[in-house]
Amino acid sequence: MIELTLPDMTCGHCVKAVTQTVQQVDAAAQVHIDLPTHKVQIESGQPAGLFKAALADEGYPPA
Repeated sequence: MIELTLPDMTCGHCVKAVTQTVQQVDAAAQVHIDLPTHKVQIESGQPAGLFKAALADEGYPPA
C-alpha cells in the first residue's frame, strides 16, 4: 500500500485526474482517495516512485 499526500488535490476534477494518472501507471491499481485530508492510497505492485513522478508531472506533487 502506497499512501501519498497531495496538497494540490482540492476538488472532484482533481480526484478524477489523480485517479486517471495512477491508472496510466498501473491499470490494475486500486485507488482510494480522501479529498478532505488530501490523501491517496494506492494498492499496486509498482514502485511508489513511478506514481510520485507521474502525479508531479500532472500537477499534483506529493508533499
